[in-house]
Amino acid sequence: MIWQRVVAAMSLALLAACNMIPSPETVEVVQPIPKPMAAATPAPTPTVPAGPTTFTFEGELTQGGWIRGQAPAGTVSASLGDQELVLGYGGYFFAAFDRDAGQSASLSARLANGKILQSPLTISPRAWNIERVNLARDRAGASEAFMKRRRPELAQINAARAVNANSDGWSQNFIWPVKGRISGRFGSQRIYAGVPGGYHSGIDIATGETGTAYVAPAAGVVVLATQMPFSLEGYLLIIDHGMGLNSAFLHNSKLVVREGDIVKQGQYIGNIGSTGSATGPHLHWSLKWRNSRLDPLLFTGAV
Repeated sequence: MIWQRVVAAMSLALLAACNMIPSPETVEVVQPIPKPMAAATPAPTPTVPAGPTTFTFEGELTQGGWIRGQAPAGTVSASLGDQELVLGYGGYFFAAFDRDAGQSASLSARLANGKILQSPLTISPRAWNIERVNLARDRAGASEAFMKRRRPELAQINAARAVNANSDGWSQNFIWPVKGRISGRFGSQRIYAGVPGGYHSGIDIATGETGTAYVAPAAGVVVLATQMPFSLEGYLLIIDHGMGLNSAFLHNSKLVVREGDIVKQGQYIGNIGSTGSATGPHLHWSLKWRNSRLDPLLFTGAV
């Protein structure tokens, strides 16, 4: 028995010497740390876009007025009468009514499920300032020499109004470009011996002197800033507010912005003058949505 113990001790010593048996002080016991498996993320459930169940809007339901609002949830296309509306993010839109608009209109929405929603609107008529003159209007018309100059001007104006710039100025509460006496009101008209003349397409703001600075009533993109005065408008500036809405400023003495400029609401953009067909210094400001002419006073309120 003694020799067996001796042989075993010698064997252990030999193994230890050959590093085949780790010594007790080099052994480190490490406990495993349980880590739960991540749960699989379920696929999102399709949801119906948030929005109203019918048209919502604010504005002026009258001739020369406007509305801006939101189409029903799920709308894929919308229209005002036969005019298709541009829908922004969330279904927001702008639309307006011409000076001679009828007393009824309708908003229409086609939903993704094929359903059609219609919202009838009542447009109130307005009593325009009509002046009757018992003299026949000169019907000779413009001379060919004048039209040779005028046709390129009209082409530039029409091209500018067709730009449809990307701007959110249409969504802002418009401010006055300048304060002054309203010397000409939107929609006023003369009738010559029973024959209607053209109506006033904007408002005239008289300040009494040339050079008065004015600002942008809302944000937008400059789509026309004439380098030379036009025959009727003089130095002309047109700003696109987005959604088909644009402002035109006539008879300027100076323009301080150029085509392509992005302007902010309240930014200085020009100076009042009497260039073009004008009898004195004033700012003629007109608003147009597509082919509809609008009353600036319905955007800003009284002075």
